[in-house]
Amino acid sequence: MFNYILGLFSNDLAIDLGTASTLIYVKGKGIVSNEPSVVAVKKDGRGKRVLAVGKEAKAMLGRTPGNIMAIRPLKDGVIADFEVTEEMLKYFITKVHNRRLLVRPRIIIGVPSGITQVEKRAVKESAYSAGAAEVYLIEEPMAAAIGAGLPITEPSANMIVDIGGGTSEIAVISLSGIVQAKSVRIGGDKLDEVIVQYIKRKHNLSIGTGVAEMIKMTLGLPMPEDKTPKLEIKGSNLITGIPATLEIDPSEIREALNEPINALIEAIKHVLETTPPELAADLIDRGIVLAGGGALLKNLDIILREETHLPVIIADDPLTCVVKGAGKALDEMQLLREVTIPS
Repeated sequence: MFNYILGLFSNDLAIDLGTASTLIYVKGKGIVSNEPSVVAVKKDGRGKRVLAVGKEAKAMLGRTPGNIMAIRPLKDGVIADFEVTEEMLKYFITKVHNRRLLVRPRIIIGVPSGITQVEKRAVKESAYSAGAAEVYLIEEPMAAAIGAGLPITEPSANMIVDIGGGTSEIAVISLSGIVQAKSVRIGGDKLDEVIVQYIKRKHNLSIGTGVAEMIKMTLGLPMPEDKTPKLEIKGSNLITGIPATLEIDPSEIREALNEPINALIEAIKHVLETTPPELAADLIDRGIVLAGGGALLKNLDIILREETHLPVIIADDPLTCVVKGAGKALDEMQLLREVTIPS
């Protein structure tokens, strides 16, 4: 009874701890925070000191003096810098949690399906250090499927492809469990990196990841029949070192992104090929649901439809599917027990 009363007063949180962004859902309030997973750290004689977190820190990326670093503490969907991740979580939790209450929140965190035991422990310890009373982990494709409104408890196949900043999670779900899954380290960050390298190699122009992201979101995957105009970009000429402007043809970006997109298609086909025939048959009608920021990549759904010969649907508000799904699991104890990763 006491725990029940405490539960009424604690602002339980669901966190989508992403490589690119961290989203937080508060029980009863919905999504209350959506900020970049970036921390600005100053190095001095006393060690590291956090200067800014989230939007403020992202604005500093690539623009800081030598003793200040704007860093992403998560890489490929998992913690790369434990200490900084802990500070980032503390900042976000303190920001959204009502600290006047003495009750520590229960927290559910979305993690990649291929996460190791060591990585699981790192995520949990970060959350406990940041003030959690209890920590649950849910696999991102499961959370994304719940958030996208798929009937995951039914004895039929639901296929989700969650394309995040660091990883893409592909899963076939039935009866509240993941039947077949694959996690590949291809996401928005990888696509940005490929564009940066392509422009550097082909045009001797150095551009930042912010410009690469703008190119990706503006042009996407142009189809041959598209009459998309050229895009003007700015960078630094690698030969002269002088700032320069360049017009790029949309077909060049399709060419640049071919390799990672083909790798993603192969991963999806692998999951389809290894899915039991009874469930694979369900997908002929139900198709594939796309979630995550990568779902917004122009023409990706059309290309996947052509390659798999299955219906491809983009989830409503794909960016928030994982955090909404994790939040729904937090609201329903029975669902929480069924879908969280055992300790």
